[in-house]
Amino acid sequence: MTRWVLHLDMDAFYASVEQLTRPTLRDRPVLVGGTGPRGTVAGASYAARKYGAASAMPMSEARRRCRGAVVLPPRFRLYREVSERVFTIVRQLSERFEQVSIDEAFLEPEELFGAAPEIVAEFVERLRTRVAGEVGVPASVGAGSGKQLAKITSSMAKPDGSVVVRPDEEKSLLAELPVRRLWGIGPIGEAKLRRIGVQTIGELAAMKLGDVTSLLGQAHGTELHGLAHGIDERPVTERAEAKQVSAETTFDTDRTDLAELTLEIVGMAEAAHRRLVASERAARTVTLKVRDSDFSTISRSETLSSATTERDELVAATRRLAAAAVSPGVPVRLVGVSYSGLTAAEQATLFQVPGNGEDEVVPRSPTPPRSPVPTTGSEERRWRQGDDVSHPRWGHGWVQGCGHGRVSVRFETAATGPGRMRTFASGDHELVAADPLDSLGGAGDQV
Repeated sequence: MTRWVLHLDMDAFYASVEQLTRPTLRDRPVLVGGTGPRGTVAGASYAARKYGAASAMPMSEARRRCRGAVVLPPRFRLYREVSERVFTIVRQLSERFEQVSIDEAFLEPEELFGAAPEIVAEFVERLRTRVAGEVGVPASVGAGSGKQLAKITSSMAKPDGSVVVRPDEEKSLLAELPVRRLWGIGPIGEAKLRRIGVQTIGELAAMKLGDVTSLLGQAHGTELHGLAHGIDERPVTERAEAKQVSAETTFDTDRTDLAELTLEIVGMAEAAHRRLVASERAARTVTLKVRDSDFSTISRSETLSSATTERDELVAATRRLAAAAVSPGVPVRLVGVSYSGLTAAEQATLFQVPGNGEDEVVPRSPTPPRSPVPTTGSEERRWRQGDDVSHPRWGHGWVQGCGHGRVSVRFETAATGPGRMRTFASGDHELVAADPLDSLGGAGDQV
């Protein structure tokens, strides 16, 4: 074997970033996600998983299973920053790189071409050590002759480990695994194979190719039969840039008020616009998605005469679509806005403002405007658990608890180690909202 493909997967990524930047939470059960009646778990620490909590589970169910868990709202901007730092290291070690998601990627280092498994294992540990030491999050890595084996072995390495499968061990490793572990085998394919008594990858590999293709189709069956034999020649390549940017929200309770729904839709249009600007692209098509209480979905689109980054123009198009898509009195559970038909936008076009007879380029602020926290006339509703805050004396912290006119803040960052908790009046004017990126506290800046 001459080819080595590695799959890096950051362990319990969202929860790991929370534990990195909020050191008091290390080794504790942490759930990241929505806290409302319809909230779902976006990430769960391994301590929470021991109680049965898992990603995509309703948050209410996860909290029942893990009653001592700390529940935090997601901070996606922070997760993207940490992800970029990790993959900066990966790119330094391998020119062949393919990011699959915010927390996983394939790489095929040229220096490992034809290398012995022991050399590969040394490379993998060097990579994991750099990620842990320079960024601060754990990562598991698997290595094999192709993407399939690399992906399988990285899952076997979790948490915070590595597995390098030797060439002479590949077939025996695959043979005992359920067919569902193969890339491209879903519930339907699994059911078809189960009906003829095939449950493991080894049993699929033992079938004649013609029998597989007659059951699963010519192209799909041929590829799966090859994967079952450990044959995987798919290249490691950069993925195409995203074709759209979007934002959506699921309401805690169904909404029927037309004016209220319109405001929510405009809010999603503005959130998607911020992502559009951050991507330094312009959009030509606006799409509105509305899902009602019985899960019926209406989608309406409008294509503009040219691609734009103008917020007002995109919001106006969204309002026109809302008038056509939202029916008075119909309960709505979800709304979403997406921008597509994306093109590269000139930096100056995005950020120029009139100056003294000249164009002045305004640098993008690292801290987007913070959406006001809804209030009900009570100061104690100003903060929520997990909010990033700053105090002129105590520095950066996060809200650990609030209520009855008081707010308890834990002052700590990734660079400080576990910090002390202090309590303030919820209306204390010295306590202000802070940039989530400040919770890194300078940790990992050398990446």
